Amino acid sequence: MYIKLYQYHIHPENEQELMLIQRKAGYIYRNYLDVQTKILKNKIDETKWTEISFFKSEEDYQNKLPLINSNPDIQELYRRFESLLISEIREEDYEEWL
Repeated sequence: MYIKLYQYHIHPENEQELMLIQRKAGYIYRNYLDVQTKILKNKIDETKWTEISFFKSEEDYQNKLPLINSNPDIQELYRRFESLLISEIREEDYEEWL
């Protein structure tokens, strides 16, 4: 299993917009990939969010990502997402060992 972790900050008043964007983006991603995503809000810092996405394999993810990124709807959703950010996105890759 291949795992992507993203961390970023948004203003609390943008939470509903973030959830709307995430739902729509998730639907698009699931049209191309077998993916499960968890979205976590930090309990101490209400601006901090973490996304953890689980993919079948890194190869599957890398092969399908160009198709996803060429989708005009995902491009617009990403622009909307970027407009909510108050920090850089921190991105990390993991693999499952058990």
